[in-house]
Amino acid sequence: MDGTGDLFAPLAQALGPHASIDVVRYPGRQVLGYDELEPLVRAQLPTQQPFVLLGESFSGPLAISIAASRPPGLQGLILCCSFARRPAPGLALMRAGLLDLSMNLLHSKLMRVPMRHLLLGGSSAPHLSDMLQASLKQVSVAVMTRRMKEVQRVDVRDKLPLVRVPAMYLQAMQDRVVPRGAARAIQRGLSALHLVQLDGPHGLLQASPAASARAIENFCRGLPPSSVSP
Repeated sequence: MDGTGDLFAPLAQALGPHASIDVVRYPGRQVLGYDELEPLVRAQLPTQQPFVLLGESFSGPLAISIAASRPPGLQGLILCCSFARRPAPGLALMRAGLLDLSMNLLHSKLMRVPMRHLLLGGSSAPHLSDMLQASLKQVSVAVMTRRMKEVQRVDVRDKLPLVRVPAMYLQAMQDRVVPRGAARAIQRGLSALHLVQLDGPHGLLQASPAASARAIENFCRGLPPSSVSP
């Protein structure tokens, strides 16, 4: 949800130098919702080569919406620890005063340990915790609050049947943010969804980059010959 793109570094390293990866970064100081972020993402899609679209957590609804419109070159869709509508209970618990209070404390020392446990698990490496904190510091409280409120209202389930490319869902078995029911809800609208369960916390791509990279590579190898790596 930070949108900086910096937290994709472990996955990029695990995929290796031969993988062609374009990270879409969201503005950290502009208060934008899903409707404003979608054209920003679309403008950065590859135009000269086939590609696979990966939507992690907050970005999943954007990836679903874009994939449903069938942009030229799209060969596959990957969702990681994400959702098509507000995940319940998970993030659905953060409402009203509790949400505002949590976001106002986002950059305080009081939130560092809870955020680390929530997103990276209790045994996260120090460098991952530092990376998380550095990323969160780049995003204003107003921006994070808006994004959390967007999560509370989003519902793109009606767009799932419009997705015509192969799709995979990476599910973290120790996810404390997005419950397993979120993947089942997506499967109901996208019956061909390939579900891959991996050990790890909500920050699966950060805490388990090697296993995530293998799953992504296997998915891409199964795509039509004209496809490329994500």
